[in-house]
Amino acid sequence: MSPIFGSNKIPIKMKTLKITALAGVAILALFFIASISPGIASGPARTQAAHGDGFAVLELFTSEGCSSCPPADELVARIQREAGNKPVYVLCYHVDYWNRLGWRDVFSRSQFSKRQYWYNRLFTGQVYTPQLIINGKTEFIGSDRAAILPAIKNALDGQSSVTLNLNAEQQGNKFKVSYRANGAPSGSQILLAVVQKHAVSKVSKGENEGRTLSHVQIVHNLYTFNLTASKQGSQQIEIPAAYNTNGWEVIGLLQDPQTGVINGAARATITAL
Repeated sequence: MSPIFGSNKIPIKMKTLKITALAGVAILALFFIASISPGIASGPARTQAAHGDGFAVLELFTSEGCSSCPPADELVARIQREAGNKPVYVLCYHVDYWNRLGWRDVFSRSQFSKRQYWYNRLFTGQVYTPQLIINGKTEFIGSDRAAILPAIKNALDGQSSVTLNLNAEQQGNKFKVSYRANGAPSGSQILLAVVQKHAVSKVSKGENEGRTLSHVQIVHNLYTFNLTASKQGSQQIEIPAAYNTNGWEVIGLLQDPQTGVINGAARATITAL
């Protein structure tokens, strides 16, 4: 696989080009593969959680209307494949501010644009696509493999005193998501993302006109709740219109609403009663 030597930064109102020289990309890529690929493949667990070890939450802000986004989409798809059972959680938010430029991204939501602006006010200082944020702490150009791979490794090598356990069940036209958060700081919020693992779109207008785009880990809905004093409970959330019984999951985050730092994460396969 050839390296990506830089990418475009695209603010909401104007498009600027930023070329980043990348060195040692092949070595970093091989190191990353060795560090996160599982030795033995195993079937998906109903619930996975971090147990005191490091984790990496990757939040990608992307759009089908942005010609610089497909390389970032491809990078996180590769990361997702190679992570295996490691605690790497990919969330792809399709923003809506590109829709006015010729192509309406069917996966876009205004709430995802608002979340990106929220991060901007906290620490990023800029809004563009593709933008990637890791663990609510640091931001990267979404296709900058040379910077992102070491950041993921550093996150996985870290330690966490927080454990989040998650379970998701379909009950009629709702999901019931139960959680328990051990060691979560006071004032934390729990975020529940309903995620479609894969989809393909044919784009007929805009910057990606004529392209067939492949997407992974598409967030359809994102719900935020204050963590209860007992740090456990359950929530009823809406089932997306596009939902089917295959290829979906719920990812939960424990986030500090003041700093944006994500202190814990878990995923759950959705089961039907």
